[in-house]
Amino acid sequence: MLTKRLSLVQAVLMAMALVVVLFPVFWILMTAIKPPTDWNASPAIWFPSQPTLINFKTLFDPAAIREYGVGGVSQAATDAVFGSILASVTATAISVAIGLFSAIGISRYGNGSKSTPLVILSGRMFPPAAIAVPFVIMFSTIGLIDSFTGLIAIYVAVTLPFSTWMIKSFVDDLPREIEEAAMMDGRSRIGAHLTVTIPLIKGGLFATTMFVFILNWSEFMFALVLSYTNVSTIPVQLAKYVTATAGTLYGVQAALAVLAMVPLVIVGYLIQSHLARGMTFGAIKQ
Repeated sequence: MLTKRLSLVQAVLMAMALVVVLFPVFWILMTAIKPPTDWNASPAIWFPSQPTLINFKTLFDPAAIREYGVGGVSQAATDAVFGSILASVTATAISVAIGLFSAIGISRYGNGSKSTPLVILSGRMFPPAAIAVPFVIMFSTIGLIDSFTGLIAIYVAVTLPFSTWMIKSFVDDLPREIEEAAMMDGRSRIGAHLTVTIPLIKGGLFATTMFVFILNWSEFMFALVLSYTNVSTIPVQLAKYVTATAGTLYGVQAALAVLAMVPLVIVGYLIQSHLARGMTFGAIKQ
């Protein structure tokens, strides 16, 4: 396989791009293992002189950081981590499942209107702040405020247009004749989709699932306005690490940010081959 060497200019530009992209990650990692004395040091301390795990310990033991003379945090991050896992995983599964069958229905049994997918996607054309208040009022009326049911419902609502739109593009690229051949062999319509359509677009499903999971895992606006005491997520918990006595707890925030990045990095690594398949599916036309 032939490979093309990068020119000097291209190599320099790529190196600069990598620095810009990776520097925030490097800074978060370094801040997460810095003691409180290094958080606001001037000049900045690039590498902590005495690396510590106290910031990670504080996430689950709010009083741990007091040994450095810093006021403890008011709430452990345990509930926030659990809340993010429960809400994100559940909402992603529901969104992709509904989006899958919606995409198949529109692609294979739609009335031919090209505006239907656009109408579905239009639900994401409004800024979250514009629709947050109506959802708060509606959820307050039906008793879904500060509950995982309400949070999962809103996550599904805001990501369903994306999952439907993305999966539909993969179904459109799949020839109908393959499903028709399966039905000629005795499969029902549903059976053909379950045994032929879905396996053949699994790369696209993985890509869509990962994309929707990232949206749910990092969502902040709706989690903030729809949760109070019973429900918390990692993005909301990050905003709580600002206290009147200690100011911003940079190290603790960075530690929680590192924990938040771990699932995305692991899942992305495990399904990278499927992601590559999903992103290139249909790029080459026969």
